[in-house]
Amino acid sequence: MPVSTPSPQPAASKDPEGTDVPPPAPEQEAADSPSEQPATESGTQPVTESGTETATEPGTETAAASDSAPAARPSFKARVASLRGWRGRHPGAARGVWWAVTLLSLVWVIGALLLPNRMAALQVNRFLRLPGEAIIGAAVLLALPRRPRIALAALGGAVLGALTVLNLLDIGFMEYLGRDFNLVLDWGLLNDAQSYLADTLGRTAARAAAVGVVLLVALVITMTALATVRLSNILVRDPRRATRGTLVAGTAWIACSVLGFQYAGIPVASDRVANRLQSEARQVRDTLRDEAAFGKETRSDTFGNTPADQLVPDLRGKDMIFTFIESYGRSAIEDPIMSPGVDATLQARTEALAKAGFHAKSGWLTSATYGGSSWLGHSTTLSGLWVDNQQRYRTVMASDHLSLTKVFRKTGAWDTVGIMPGVQKGWPEAKYYGLEKVYNAFQMGYQGPKFSWSTMPDQYALEAFQQLEHSKQRDKPLMSEIILTSSHQPWAPIPKMVGWDELGDGSVFNAIEAAGNKASDVIADATKSKEEYGKSIQYSVTALTEWLERYGSDDTVLVFLGDHQPIARVSGQNASRDVPISIVAKDPKVLDKIAGWNWTDGLRPAHNAPVWKMSSFRDRFLTAYGSTMHPKKD
Repeated sequence: MPVSTPSPQPAASKDPEGTDVPPPAPEQEAADSPSEQPATESGTQPVTESGTETATEPGTETAAASDSAPAARPSFKARVASLRGWRGRHPGAARGVWWAVTLLSLVWVIGALLLPNRMAALQVNRFLRLPGEAIIGAAVLLALPRRPRIALAALGGAVLGALTVLNLLDIGFMEYLGRDFNLVLDWGLLNDAQSYLADTLGRTAARAAAVGVVLLVALVITMTALATVRLSNILVRDPRRATRGTLVAGTAWIACSVLGFQYAGIPVASDRVANRLQSEARQVRDTLRDEAAFGKETRSDTFGNTPADQLVPDLRGKDMIFTFIESYGRSAIEDPIMSPGVDATLQARTEALAKAGFHAKSGWLTSATYGGSSWLGHSTTLSGLWVDNQQRYRTVMASDHLSLTKVFRKTGAWDTVGIMPGVQKGWPEAKYYGLEKVYNAFQMGYQGPKFSWSTMPDQYALEAFQQLEHSKQRDKPLMSEIILTSSHQPWAPIPKMVGWDELGDGSVFNAIEAAGNKASDVIADATKSKEEYGKSIQYSVTALTEWLERYGSDDTVLVFLGDHQPIARVSGQNASRDVPISIVAKDPKVLDKIAGWNWTDGLRPAHNAPVWKMSSFRDRFLTAYGSTMHPKKD
């Protein structure tokens, strides 16, 4: 007859709801052990806990496979039995793991409920609050049967995990773009972020980052759902005690809320999740409503019906150049780390231009964007509309609202051209801006290295403009829109000025790029980022004004400005959205036309110089130079 074998260790006990509880003591396990062993495949031999065959009497045939047969893969039940056996053999360790996982689940869920969406708010006192949503959730879960309870706990945890991801996106967007993530409009910007990383750190790093982000999002949502289910299972182990605790917590929350109790300046009673969900719903609603309202706004235009001969008559015969300098913001001129070098450059270039016969006036514009999305700043300046999100941008680009640059084409008195070194794919926006010809990153003959995101140094782009268009003999003056990109983050490496006659095809920049800083060394250091950003602005301003000094004529009029402030790590928390703007010309009549604006003489606007919304510039400029208003109404 078969030799008796030890019974397998029992699994941790379960309550009537099926909830795992800490494993019992060895004595209790022995008393509660099942008496039956699982049978072998033949049904005649008992097996041990590990799934192997027990010994038999001599002469008794066994069901074991021959030595030459491969070992069978343990079944799921066998693996579960093995795990349960480990818990029985090591009750102390199992109990420690149980409590550790439970505590981690509690901290995870409470942390998700109280997580703020601002970097500056990530402080300990924010996590020492009483979340009302947890109390309401506990009360609801206690009242449900097992299956609905688990389903609701998993769904609620997944929603809480998704909200945690949105909080993290808000933190990132606020640090880089000075605003919250828009649940409707901003998903497309994630592709732009990956492209930026590819240009800055390489495609491998960008792909790794993308995969890491996807895995992180999945992990956050899954972990939050599992943690919520675990806590709900523990909650129903002792319904009476859990109900009393929920009532006490609810009473405490109401008292703290009514009496306004605070800890370290923060209300103890928290309804953060409820407020956040309400805020997201309001943002989605407002975004959808804004589309229709803004579409109506684009169909009204102060100068929409102005005849061609009544547009900018006081600029006829002038070579007009509208230039945007990437990330050229107020902080470059006023921040104590960046301003010394930038201010010295502005002063030196003002004096150099004066010697060449040019004079300037400067003021401030409040940009529609911050930290990035430069196209929103460009379109706001040139359309005269407040374009602060992607939906508005698409609406404007599809409209016939008159852009400032298109004004010059409409007159028929100017040729129009765009110099766009940052454009690396199709750019249908050229039609809206009234540009007859556009040179992108691949059409200017550049054979040198990229400088991080920037496809070419500003000095080369300006020289290419000179050779391709500005130097040509033509029957009409030229209106140009130029986007300079060398001051784009991460500000490493930064190009340096070389002799204008040495530029060639750009190969001269190979050694300069190789000797420059690595982007990874600058991105991680806030002080270094500020210093290098300031240097990049000095470079861009120098390149532009040297080009004007070298190639400008008595009829050249240059309007240049920043498109937005740099990111918060550089511009500072709660920095303004102001950017400098300057108009430079030799003809004194050009600057006399804007004398009433009270702008500052020179390239550096005074601290108290007028500040206008960026969207107001188009109408002010057109009016100053003699354009007559003939509104077009919706």
